[in-house]
Amino acid sequence: MRVIRSLSELRTAVRTLREGGKRIGFVPTMGFLHEGHAALIKQSTARCGATVVSIFVNPTQFGPSEDLAKYPRDIEGDQNLCLRMGVDLLFLPEVSEVYPTGFSTFVEPGRTGELLCGQFRPGHFRGVATVVAKLFNMVQPDLAFFGQKDLQQTLVIRRMVRDLNLPVELMVVPTVREAGGLAMSSRNSYLSPEERIRALAISQGLHAAEEAYHAGERNIDTLLAYVQEKVRPVASLQYCEMVDLQSLQSLQGVLGRPAAIAIAAFVGSVRLIDNVILAPSLEGAGLSTP
Repeated sequence: MRVIRSLSELRTAVRTLREGGKRIGFVPTMGFLHEGHAALIKQSTARCGATVVSIFVNPTQFGPSEDLAKYPRDIEGDQNLCLRMGVDLLFLPEVSEVYPTGFSTFVEPGRTGELLCGQFRPGHFRGVATVVAKLFNMVQPDLAFFGQKDLQQTLVIRRMVRDLNLPVELMVVPTVREAGGLAMSSRNSYLSPEERIRALAISQGLHAAEEAYHAGERNIDTLLAYVQEKVRPVASLQYCEMVDLQSLQSLQGVLGRPAAIAIAAFVGSVRLIDNVILAPSLEGAGLSTP
């Protein structure tokens, strides 16, 4: 595995791989890698001749009161995981490499970035869309791999790829969960043992709603109630909505098409997000999957 820190070196290395007939897979991350990231890398190495992983804690997607300074980092552990997973290139740029002095051009994600998390984290998806667009231009991958847990992020990026005619195919990998059902997240490291137990209510509620859906329940209020009744006693619910899988607009009444229940909740001071897709399959939901 080759560790690269500069854009010029990255472009040379990717060009060499491509000239060798390699299909390029890309997994963009903010580091502190876990088994969820490993699942993305596994899909890339299985489908592509070469895999590039980036680790970059992107400052433009953090608000002034958010956790940029204390965001968990473990570069040595990250490098070991990438090496073990067969990554070809590990891109570790400095902030100045991604955002040179005088940088002032951003990607505006539109309405998709204003809903759900965007209501509570203004500017977040502007930062996400901008850095992912830049990384796509730097790496120029054939396929890029994202996790279902970050569903809104994935849909924002999918729309950006379509709207800007970017030549990359997005693949959505199902959420990887801990043994108790908690969705894998770097921020899980902030949870105390007691909070980790309480946080299980999020996945338990989503699972209950999913079971009810597959048993034939289609009333949206009833499906959401399965989640809310589990979560409200143990966490502070920020939102819990049934949303359209194209626009992320909130749905009401009776569910008549593939959709997702998306949730954000605070367990103590830790903000967690999760979702469940209500459709026969991810492919049936219109998401490209490995």
